[in-house]
Amino acid sequence: MAVYAYRGINASGKAVKGLRDADNPKALKAVLKRDGVFVTECLEAAEAEKKNAREIDFKKLLRRVSTLDIAVSTQQLAVLLRSGIPLVEALTALIDQLEQPELKAAFTDARDKVNEGTSFADALRAHPKYFQNLYVSMVAAGEASGTLEVVLERLAEFLDAQAKLKGKVTSALAYPAFMILMSFGIILVMMTVVVPKVTAIFEDFDQGLPWYTEVLIWTSNVVTGYWWLLLMLTVGGIVGFRRWKATEEGTKRWDLFVLAVPVVGQLLLMVAVSRFSRTLATLLRSGVPVLKAMEITANVLGNTELMRVMDEARTSIREGEGISKPLKASGRFPPIVTHMIAIGERSGQLEEMLEHVARAYDQQVEVRVAAMTSLLEPLIIVIMGGASGAIAFSILMPLLQINEFVG
Repeated sequence: MAVYAYRGINASGKAVKGLRDADNPKALKAVLKRDGVFVTECLEAAEAEKKNAREIDFKKLLRRVSTLDIAVSTQQLAVLLRSGIPLVEALTALIDQLEQPELKAAFTDARDKVNEGTSFADALRAHPKYFQNLYVSMVAAGEASGTLEVVLERLAEFLDAQAKLKGKVTSALAYPAFMILMSFGIILVMMTVVVPKVTAIFEDFDQGLPWYTEVLIWTSNVVTGYWWLLLMLTVGGIVGFRRWKATEEGTKRWDLFVLAVPVVGQLLLMVAVSRFSRTLATLLRSGVPVLKAMEITANVLGNTELMRVMDEARTSIREGEGISKPLKASGRFPPIVTHMIAIGERSGQLEEMLEHVARAYDQQVEVRVAAMTSLLEPLIIVIMGGASGAIAFSILMPLLQINEFVG
């Protein structure tokens, strides 16, 4: 069977669309006709996805499959398997209640491949957009050990924790970002609307202006007269930076730079340590071999410098050393982290120690982000007030001088 995306009109004349599996388009139309749906368009899911990729679908952009969506689906599948339902039937039940078309198509394709004899992990590997290497490796370990439902529960908890941490950081930084955008907009309006009107008053008087007013007028003229050039330079700079960052050397230099930034670098390191600890603990608990677990963990850190440390640690582990020693030698991981990992290795409780580290650093990240936002808000207000005050001062002082001259 194949998965088809269809559009049609139901008995009440309302436009409908969805996903359905069938042997061929003719069979799909016959089934939908019995359900009272007249099919107007029918494409295989893969072909329909390519077509949609060429079209701008704003609803689809707002309906993106999130990490939390995958976590919920994983938890539901684990519950079904724990109830003794076979994998194919559990996937069918999961698909029937999924709302996201993209995720529904991915699970439908996986179910069909499992029904044909493919392993669940290999079926999921065909959809890396939704199921990353970590997800697939844990599922493979669960299938090999016969504990797939247990592994899926751990995976759901892991994804849920990652989504919650990301959500907290994003929501905490949303308000400062909005304030920065509003401040920039207000200053831009003052420079392009207010200042040019006041400048026309100054031109009627043959009187010298203060240097700061001259600078303000020059800046306003540049912004209003050459905005297109400034826009082109800004866009060109962004595109150039992204292309440079996409290169191997650019990525390496940028990752080193962000880690060296005083406040931001420390926060990013905390997030990376939390992600490293939780990911490695989850993989090891699920039965993934330590070298494979380290390889997967390196790929989720999102920083080439930390990935290099992971590669060196894997080499040391392959030579018979533990995890803590190469991490400590790198100088990138905090001493408390390497110390707790060393204790976990000696006591045989490495997974528990890693989870303790992850929880501790999750809390530190929340506290640090809260502190940063509480400092950013008054700082943005001061900067915005200072810029607006400077503009007002540069305008009012010459006006006062003109009044004295006229008087």
